[in-house]
Amino acid sequence: MSGKIKVGISIGDVNGIGLEIIIKTLSESKVYDYCTPIVYGHTKVASFYRRLSNTSEFVFNVISDASQAQHRKPNMINCWDDDVKLEPGVINATGGKYALISLERATNDLLAGHIDALVTAPINKDNIQSESFNFPGHTEYLQQRGNAADSLMFLVSENIRVGVVTGHIPISQVSKNITAEKILAKLKLMDGSLRHDFWVRKPKIAVLGLNPHASDNGLIGDEEQHIISPAIEDARNNGILAFGPYSADGFFASGAYKQFDAVLAMYHDQGLIPFKQIAFEDGVNFTAGLSFVRTSPDHGTAYDIAGKNQASERSFREALFTALHIVRNRRENAELTENPLTHHKLTRDRD
Repeated sequence: MSGKIKVGISIGDVNGIGLEIIIKTLSESKVYDYCTPIVYGHTKVASFYRRLSNTSEFVFNVISDASQAQHRKPNMINCWDDDVKLEPGVINATGGKYALISLERATNDLLAGHIDALVTAPINKDNIQSESFNFPGHTEYLQQRGNAADSLMFLVSENIRVGVVTGHIPISQVSKNITAEKILAKLKLMDGSLRHDFWVRKPKIAVLGLNPHASDNGLIGDEEQHIISPAIEDARNNGILAFGPYSADGFFASGAYKQFDAVLAMYHDQGLIPFKQIAFEDGVNFTAGLSFVRTSPDHGTAYDIAGKNQASERSFREALFTALHIVRNRRENAELTENPLTHHKLTRDRD
């Protein structure tokens, strides 16, 4: 556990704010006390954004593979030989093409064990689509690449954690994709992640309803009675401390979320809108349930400010340090599992 964690970083859409927030984050010397970063992109593209970001003294150490990464330096692997025409703020095929090349190269190294975690800069979910990327987003792509049966989009910050049952699907399809089995599966993933990735010993999870006012006892829909409540009961029978269903509007407005370790929302916007309102500056998107660690900032490509040196790196920095935190927790958990006596002693010391 004393070795520096190698963190791979994919650059996202080259016309977005990805490289700007990456460079700003890696310009902070304290980063190198905790990890060895490896960026998957190209130095010419990086130089363009380095100049725009007024970080002319920042220089990448160019390597050909992750094994050559040097500690206390920002490392970059050149993933293509093309001269890329950069147009900050423009949505085009170029942005998607090179975002995918970066992501594929970084994911290959992640799966091969050459890096310990992956932090992804924002992509445009439309222009990245191709024969090799036919997914609604990073989460689904990485789930398939990792051969995982399921995963959980888990938004985390210091003050709130929110996961979703259904992710990147049209709102018209949400109701028919809400099943008791799926809710239970997501609760198991969330509970396991809270225990092993965040070291919450007895997680308390709030479950939101689907309908307004959580249906008002069946007056506004019946999913709460026939699907969500039975799933919560099944979860409790499986040793998961799940509660609800709660009406989403009053639950967040009243601050009730502060009484729980995490919240399971039924669909994307139900969970992400309040999360981003509460924790936008330091929120992190973590893909729970995978054998590897992947995080990202909780914002998008921000084309409106791309190339203007206005992007805040705060969420990306949080994503980087969250990835490091989870890697360390998993490593420590693996060590304790190998040595039950140490685990018993640690538990007694904590009590």
